[in-house]
Amino acid sequence: MTDLSPVAQAVLDAAYALPLRNGQPSIGAALRAVADQLINVNWSCEMWELHRDIHAIAAELEGAQ
Repeated sequence: MTDLSPVAQAVLDAAYALPLRNGQPSIGAALRAVADQLINVNWSCEMWELHRDIHAIAAELEGAQ
């Protein structure tokens, strides 16, 4: 595998940090990591709204599993 950027590695690490369900990584955790990286890279009111929305999607996906 090629070396990943620190941001991409953080998302991948988050996906596999939780116990796997049916052999699958946690999409919710990965989405949360993406949202958190957005805030680290480009802070603005719009980014905070996107951050909140992505966290809501992650929660919905985790509830559906």
